[in-house]
Amino acid sequence: MKNIIFIYSVLFSMMISAQVAVGKTAVSNANVSLEFGTANRGMLLPWVTNTAGVTGVVNGTMVYDLSDKKVKVKYAAAWRDLTINTTGTTVDPVSSVDGVAIQNSATESTNAKFAIGTVTATPGILVLEDTNKAMVLPKVASPHLNIINPAPGMMVYDTTAKLLAVFNGTSWTFWRAQVN
Repeated sequence: MKNIIFIYSVLFSMMISAQVAVGKTAVSNANVSLEFGTANRGMLLPWVTNTAGVTGVVNGTMVYDLSDKKVKVKYAAAWRDLTINTTGTTVDPVSSVDGVAIQNSATESTNAKFAIGTVTATPGILVLEDTNKAMVLPKVASPHLNIINPAPGMMVYDTTAKLLAVFNGTSWTFWRAQVN
């Protein structure tokens, strides 16, 4: 009996899809590995002390850099600034609490990792490792108007402007994909 249960468990686990829905009951697209609901909320990037000291990351890694309060992406072996010409803040405008103080008081687990898809040795906190699926960012109409008190490092897809929106703690930066 135990062997039958074990065999069924193994077969069932092989049929499980590597897809995750956050804030909704199911993923609506078979080509998506991570999808968010619609509740005027964004996805928060990890905060790092300084990207200059971050090693072993792969292209496509995105972080909020506390040294200059900017959102950055690792691209072509260098860090690119996604906030351009503005400096952010980590101080909450409502409570006046500095988010860095909250972060620094928390115990960090350096081995923490959550992977969706085929798990590999790719470094990161949240790693999407699908070869044929993508992540769909949270979708918000006019996030600069509809997300009340956004956190530094927040990202969403602006459904009104049809742009990637990134918040650095002070202002939103909007990005359009370049088509070559």
